[in-house]
Amino acid sequence: MYFLTKSLVIIIGSISLSLGIHLFLTPYEILDGGVVGLALILHYLYNLKIGLMIIIISMPIFIIAWFKYRTYFYNSVHGLITSSFIIDFLKPVRNIVQIDALYSAIFGGILVGFGIGLMLRFQTSTGGTDLIAQFICDKTGMNVGLLIFCMDAIIILVGGIVLSSHTLLLSIVTVLVGGLIISVMTVTE
Repeated sequence: MYFLTKSLVIIIGSISLSLGIHLFLTPYEILDGGVVGLALILHYLYNLKIGLMIIIISMPIFIIAWFKYRTYFYNSVHGLITSSFIIDFLKPVRNIVQIDALYSAIFGGILVGFGIGLMLRFQTSTGGTDLIAQFICDKTGMNVGLLIFCMDAIIILVGGIVLSSHTLLLSIVTVLVGGLIISVMTVTE
């Protein structure tokens, strides 16, 4: 039953993440943070596949996890592969929703934050900076959502410089909303 629940969480989280990216972020070149944000930057600049870039960028993190945090490796490799596949598979839904860029940033942050937060709540993730944040959280007790937020801020700042100030402002909204959703979903009683 546990395996079935975790598999369902990974699929639902991955679909939410994918819809957030394709319906709301990519139409306006909005970034998320972390490895997804780095993959989006590469997508916007070079039209590379987002899911594939997430896997490639995450490889060094997963190598470290294999040797130092084997439990995290096992808990996250399924999320990484599933979410990356679903992200690339759902690319055709792009541009189905046409709303204002600010609302797009908000709704994108909600869906991405929900997907990542759901997976983190069940001790899995898409890997990347989420995995790094989980390592740090275990060692320091810091809130995983806050850690992800700090890493996201650095990535969207770089993306804003490379892409545009419009991208930067909308991405800030997305990361704030997503970080809030993740923090609320990962609070333990």
